Amino acid sequence: MIRLRTNLPNVGLIVSLWSLPDSPTTPLMTEFYQNLQSNPDKAQALRQAMLTRKKVDPNPANWAGFMLLGEAEVFPK
Repeated sequence: MIRLRTNLPNVGLIVSLWSLPDSPTTPLMTEFYQNLQSNPDKAQALRQAMLTRKKVDPNPANWAGFMLLGEAEVFPK
């Protein structure tokens, strides 16, 4: 199990679970940041980006290797 320790408040990190080439990662991260503009929840924005990429690329090795650690809200209350 990974433990996230930081002195920074409200940190949320997106990490990869395995090595991924840039070509499938770039569209996923672009989609993630576009989603983040309309939905300030990082976990939901990442999930939606993964679901969108799944429609285009059914190989989960190219888009399922990311997870959010820490705070999901961009600006927590």
